[in-house]
Formats: sequence, C-alpha cells, structure tokens
Amino acid sequence: MKAMLKKMAHFIVQRGRIIEKFFIAMTILCAVCYPFVGVNYDLSKYLPDFAPTKQALDVMEQEFGYPGMARIMVKDVTLPEARTIRQRISRVDGVDLVVGPDLAANVYSTDAFIKNSLTDRFYKDGNAVYQIIFEDGDSDASTHKAINEIYGIVGKDRGCFAGSAVSSKERQESITREIAMAIGMAVVIIWLILTLTTTSWFEPFLFILVMAVAIVLNMGSNIMFGRISFFTFSTAAILQLAVSMDYSIFLLHTYTAIKQSGVDSRPAMEAAIEKSCSSILASGATTIVGFLVIALMKFTIGRDVGFVLTKGIVCSLVTVLFLMPTLILRFDKKIEKTAHRSFLPPLDGLGKLMYRIRIPVLAAAAFCAVPCYFGQSMNYFYYGDDALGSGPGTRVYEDSRAIEDVFGKSNVIIAMVPNGNVIKERRLTEELEDQEFIDYALSMAGTLPQGIPESFLPESVTKQLRTGSYARILISMENREESSYSFQCSEKLTEIVKKYYPEDSYVIGMTPTTMDIRDILTDDYNRVSIISLAGVALVVMLTFHSVMVPVLVIIPIEVAIYLNMTIPYIIGDSMVYIGYIIVSCLQLGATIDYSILMTNNYMEFRETMGSRDAAVTAIAKSAISILTSGGILTVVGYLLYFTSSIQAISQVGRLVGRGALLSMILVLSLLPALLAAFDKPIRRQQQRAVERRARRMARPGKQTCREVQE
Repeated sequence: MKAMLKKMAHFIVQRGRIIEKFFIAMTILCAVCYPFVGVNYDLSKYLPDFAPTKQALDVMEQEFGYPGMARIMVKDVTLPEARTIRQRISRVDGVDLVVGPDLAANVYSTDAFIKNSLTDRFYKDGNAVYQIIFEDGDSDASTHKAINEIYGIVGKDRGCFAGSAVSSKERQESITREIAMAIGMAVVIIWLILTLTTTSWFEPFLFILVMAVAIVLNMGSNIMFGRISFFTFSTAAILQLAVSMDYSIFLLHTYTAIKQSGVDSRPAMEAAIEKSCSSILASGATTIVGFLVIALMKFTIGRDVGFVLTKGIVCSLVTVLFLMPTLILRFDKKIEKTAHRSFLPPLDGLGKLMYRIRIPVLAAAAFCAVPCYFGQSMNYFYYGDDALGSGPGTRVYEDSRAIEDVFGKSNVIIAMVPNGNVIKERRLTEELEDQEFIDYALSMAGTLPQGIPESFLPESVTKQLRTGSYARILISMENREESSYSFQCSEKLTEIVKKYYPEDSYVIGMTPTTMDIRDILTDDYNRVSIISLAGVALVVMLTFHSVMVPVLVIIPIEVAIYLNMTIPYIIGDSMVYIGYIIVSCLQLGATIDYSILMTNNYMEFRETMGSRDAAVTAIAKSAISILTSGGILTVVGYLLYFTSSIQAISQVGRLVGRGALLSMILVLSLLPALLAAFDKPIRRQQQRAVERRARRMARPGKQTCREVQE
C-alpha cells in the first residue's frame, strides 16, 4: 500500500502539466453538459412500481394523459364574462379540461339543460374560480406555456393563480436564481472563514478554485442520469462545497508543515500526498457511506440524492488528490508572498475550559439523549407536495390563501372507473356528492340529465371525461391536500369507489400520492438509519482497530442528530420527512470527521501525556479545523434556509446548519469527556490490538515476498 501511494504521489508531482490539461478538458466538457441535465419536480415520479398511486398514474397516463392542475380565481367578473374567459382558457393548447361557473351551460349548449346548482361553487360575490386540468404534467414545458397564455387571458393583476402546476412553474423559475444567490453568498462567507483560519491571502482562492472544479465535474456528469430531482439540483452543489472543503485544507496544511521543516517543494508535496492520502480517503469514506445509504431508499428520490452526492464526494477526492497538488506547486511562490500571521489566537484556553466542564457536559448529554431520541419521532411531518410549496410572502402562497378565503379549500381527486354501466357510475357520483367532505363530483353520467344520450354531446367534451375503457370522475374535497383528516377522507372516498368498482378502479390525487409517500418513507427511515449507523461504525472501527472507540466517536454525533431533530417539536414547527431522513444520514456522514480528528489527536497525545493533558491538547489542536469545517457547513445550511422560497429546501438548509453547529459543540465538549472517562478501557483495548498484530507478524510464513527474496 505504501509503495503504491509513493508511486502515485511521484506521478502526480512529476506529471502536473498533463493532469492540469486533463482537468481543464473535463471541466469544459462538464460545463457544456450541465445545461442539458433535466430537473424533475414531481415527487410521484419517485414512487416504486408497487405503490398503488404509481399503478394508477400509469393507467391515467395511458388513458387520459398525465395531468397537471391549477386553480385560478378572476376578480370583478360577471357570469357572461366568466363564461367567455372559461371558453378562451379551454382553447389554449395544453389545456384538457376547465371547470367553471358555466360548466353546465357550456357542456349542454342549450339553456334547457342548464344545472345551476353547480354555479355557486364557482362564482361568489363577483369572483369566478376555475379548476383547470392540463394535458401534460405539472412540470411539463407545454403546461408552463399554457399557464403563460392564461396569464395573458386573465391578467396577473386581476387573477389569483394557485395549484400544483402554477407552483411547479414558479419553482422552476426561482430555483436557479436562488441557487446562484446562495452559492455566491456562500463563496464570499467561506472566503472570509478561510481567511481567518489560514495564513495566506491566496490560500482561500485556491481552495475555492479546486472545489469549483469538483462541483462542475459533478453537476455536469449528472447528464448520465438524464434527469435529477429538484431537491438534488438545489442542494448538491452547495453541500458538496461545504462537506468536502476539509480535504483541501488537510492536504495544504500537511504540505506546509513538511515544507517548513526544510524539505524542498516537490519532495514535500510527495510526502504530503503520502501522509494525508489515507486520512483524506478515510474521511471521504465515512461521508460516502452516509450518502450511499440514502440511495437505498425505496422512495427513489433517495437514490437520486445519494448517487449525486456520492459522486460529488468522489469528484472532490479526485480533484484534491490529483489537481490540487499541481496547483499548489504552480502557485507556491504566490502563497508565500501573500502569507500573513494567523488571525486566531491559540485555543489552549478552550481546551482547558472544555475539560473543566466535562462532568456537567456528560450529565447534560445523558439527561437529553433518551428524551430527544423519542422526541424526534413526535414531530408533525409533511410527506408530499405541501412540503414543496412556496413559503409565506411568495405570490403563489398569497394567491392560494386569497382563493381559499372566497371559495374554501379544494383538494382535487380524480377517480377512474371502467366504462359500461352508466347507472352505476351515476349512483357512485351521487353517493360521493352526499359526503360532507366533498364539495362536488363531476362525471359524464352524473352531470348529464337523464334521458339525454352521450352521443348528443360533441367529442371534444366526451373525451375529457370518458375513453373507450375508462370514465373519469372529477372530485373536489373541502380540505387540505395533507393532514390526518385529509387522509381519512381519501380512505373513505377510495372505499366508496371500490364498493361500486372493486376491480380496475383507481383514485388519483395529491392526497393518495402523499399517503403512499408517507408509508414508504416511514419504512425507509427505519432501515436507512440503522444501515447508516452500522456503515459509519464499521469505517471507524477499521480506522482505529477498536470496538469501543467507534461507539464513543459516534455518541456525540448521534446526540447532536437527536437534538437537532427534536428542536422543531419543542418549538412547535413542522418537518419535511424527506429532509428528516436525508439530513440524519448527511449529518452523521459529514460531521463524524470531527470526532475522528479529535480522537486521532487524543490517541496521539496520550502516548506521551496523561489523559487530562491529552484531552486539553487534543481540543486545542483540533478546534481550528473543526470550527473551520463546521463553520462552513453551518453557514451553507443557513444560507439555503434564508435564500430558498421552497419550504422543503429551506427547512433542509436549517437542519443542516443547525446540525453542523450542534455537532461542533458536542465534539469539542462531550467527546473529550467520553475519551477521558473511558481512557483505561480504550488503552487496554489498543494494547491488546498492538499485541495481536505483533503475534501475527511473528508467525512463520508471514514474511513478505520481498523478505523471502532477500
């Protein structure tokens, strides 16, 4: 292994020009590919094939298309004007069905057949509301083009626009701007943090340049997936920047220390690569384990996030180990010329303080751990599209509230039932309308007056509610898309549909989709959290050759995770379940490095010092690295929180930022206390491990090939 590292280090140092040209070519290629990576905004696309909603959507897409939905209110309008507006909207390319105040009059075309009982549900106090179903999905380009045309028909000042299609359109338009803003602010703040914690004005620029190359390589290479989720698109670049900055810092600091001992630049760099490679790879391995575990989720947005972030860490590792050494050597004189004194004072006082309060820290951690473990699961969780909606202050959010103030909530559900029995279809429609939680149910058989044959209607109307195999029933429930009451209503609605059509009937909508996502995600968390913990523990155990050390190393991070996830419950805030799973794994994988660094330093100093001095010195030596890395991750997380208008992204940012801050605090305070408290068992276990290795090496037949040849 050492011989291989030596050869690799020599190759990197001697072939710097070739390596630079390779990275320049790959960066340009990935930058060109980046705009062609698609972004998916529809959570239902990540449902596994066994989910009932996935099966229903497949049938819906085959029979009627995959519909996007919008709800639009027009203010200060008369009924004749409302009818004209509805007719104009219905003629827009990409619009499949428009339900409005004049639905009956428009459908039957003759006043003799008008059914005015529907009118009040779509027209109140001079306001008209329309439920629009598009031919394609919420995030499809044709749907967004149709929405733009509808804006022109209605007028943005006169109308209020809501619904999943409108939200999707606004998300797509704002997300790129928000990402650029967050990354720009992150680069500036990270530069300031690095300036405080390094000793050269040029070093921060070098770190950011290397990470920028790694991010471009990762984001451009996503073209291999075709499309990535909006969640990944929003968070991958900035999280990669924050999580993998450590690798660059560690390599440069190792090189600087070796060079200051009197070694020339090139030999110093070779030695730095050899010395730091194993530590950098071990650090990357724990993060990769955390991200790969996310990819095991049955709800496949986890696979999307996990693979992209894992690829990002690999890109960062390759860039740091191959490109950064060549850049350091190229700009070595520049680094020396821009050197400055350290802005941070020695942190020996922090080490003494942390050791002095170790007993209260241990007591507080023991007191909080169990309640927080149970408290994290008591949060009020969001699972579906409600978590993706725009937050307060955005146009979509305010328009949604304005429509609900006049017409109440409208949770649209579509039932698809087999054709063939008009009487049964009418009875089903009537029973659905009798339910107190249903505002209206519209079907061809239920809406058409008795005695009027469907052949009387034009094909442009009948195809919206009936195909050769299925009839479509449009149902509006008077509740939110996601709540315990909504779930109960959806179950009751499905039960009624299945009573009339036990086979080959489907119920589709945001609430049924959310229920499937909820069931799958809940199962995912139980499995993913255990595998993540076991995977990281295994990496730590292999690193320290100890069974006890991984337990001690993981305890501060797990307590930080429990506390991070319990705070929303304490303050009465809701939580996005996808973020709950992903951040739990991310926080463990990304911040376990702090514990490993602290433990490594403690073990090293313990060889020549007592447990107290070793703990104090380890804290003082580790603090700058931990504060730098943790500070960057904290800043990046809170930047996502403050800049994103998408609630899911904003909340994940806050969880990441707060989690990194808690992990820093507990690693600097709780971990040294644990190491000092369990010092004797750790030393005994380490000694036994050394003795076992010595016995193995002493056995006959254990000589290496080189020794045999000699």
